[in-house]
Amino acid sequence: MNAVEAKNITFAYQNSKDVLNNVSFSVKEGEYVSLIGHNGSGKSTLSKILVGLIDDYKGEISLFGEVAKGEEARKLRERVGIVFQNPDNQFVGSTVADDIAFGLENRLVKHEEMQSIIEKYASETGMNEFLDRAPESLSGGQKQRVAIAGVLAMSPDLLILDEATAMLDPKGKNDILRLIKKAKEENPKLTILSITHDVEEALLSDQVIVLNKGDIILSGTPTEVFSNEDKLNEIGLELPFFYKVKKSLLDKGLIIPDDIKNLEQLEDFLCR
Repeated sequence: MNAVEAKNITFAYQNSKDVLNNVSFSVKEGEYVSLIGHNGSGKSTLSKILVGLIDDYKGEISLFGEVAKGEEARKLRERVGIVFQNPDNQFVGSTVADDIAFGLENRLVKHEEMQSIIEKYASETGMNEFLDRAPESLSGGQKQRVAIAGVLAMSPDLLILDEATAMLDPKGKNDILRLIKKAKEENPKLTILSITHDVEEALLSDQVIVLNKGDIILSGTPTEVFSNEDKLNEIGLELPFFYKVKKSLLDKGLIIPDDIKNLEQLEDFLCR
């Protein structure tokens, strides 16, 4: 079953041309899909449509096999968690613990169960020593960890990351990506849709969708998409560093097996 299915999504803001032009794609349950493109490509607008922040679009969105419209949309989106670019936009509690608890309280989770859930996800995100701290006292990376802890605590079936690492330094970004990878390993049924302009993040996913000026121009596995270097360059997207290194080695005559998908595997291969 598809966790997400978008059919012919078209949308324009008032007095502007279409931001999305008949966009159609699907994400299978348990997949990790990256939707990449530069600012203005329409990807953030698409994320707002998926989570119900925009509802006056043309076309059809289905979540978990059900059309997301009206009252049914609200119920379906209870199965969706989203992490935005700026974690400050998601904070509602006066402490880290309060913030993680917010979604659980809305779902009427019993207090005696809630504390163990808060501690579990605070620990998994490395924030268990900060539960009594005010969110505004945290670093950007720490704030994003809390936002992710709050979302994961609600056990979503679909996790949408909307430029979730865009405001972080390299260390903060790597920490968050490791968290996401760990969450996926622990729950193989978790579906992840990462909306990003960072091609390095896309390398981690099962499938990649490339959006440009409201149109899908490429889709497929990372290997399939990043083999189209000329097309990516035309829209201002570079290859991930791994593919640049791999291309350079291939140009020098070194044969790289197809099952090598990242720098770590490439390093192990070269050191044999």
